Amino acid sequence: MVYLTRQEHFNAAHKLYNPKWSQEKNELIFGVCANENWHGHNYDLYVTIKGEPDSETGFLYDVKKLSTLIKEKVIDKLDHKNLNLDVDFMKDQMCSTENLAIAIWQQLAPCLPDSVQLHCIKLYETPRIYVEYFG
Repeated sequence: MVYLTRQEHFNAAHKLYNPKWSQEKNELIFGVCANENWHGHNYDLYVTIKGEPDSETGFLYDVKKLSTLIKEKVIDKLDHKNLNLDVDFMKDQMCSTENLAIAIWQQLAPCLPDSVQLHCIKLYETPRIYVEYFG
C-alpha cells in the first residue's frame, strides 16, 4: 500500500456560534471564536490517498489530477470565503475545523477513481492546531 499526500492552502473566515444559546454561553464556550464580526484562519490542507501504483506509470494517481480535483471541489469553494455564509457544503453546520474536515472528505471521496481510496484529511487551523479525519 502506497500513501500519497497533496498539500494545499486556503484562507477563510468563520464564527463559532450556537444560535440556540445566549451570547454569554457562546462566549463562555467558544471564547473569541464567537466574535460577532467573525475571525479568519490561514488553513493548510493535506489530502492523503492510498492504493497500489499503476504498473505502467508507477503512479498511485496523477498528482496534477489530484491537485485539480482538490482545487475544484474544495479550494475554490473555501478560499477567501466566509464558511458560515458562503460555502454550500457547510450550510446549517457548526463551522468547526472538525466539521470542515469531514465536509472536505465528503466533497472529495466520491470523485476519486476506484483504483485509489481517500485515506486522510488533515486540516491545520493554526500551526499548533489540526484535525485528522479518516472517514
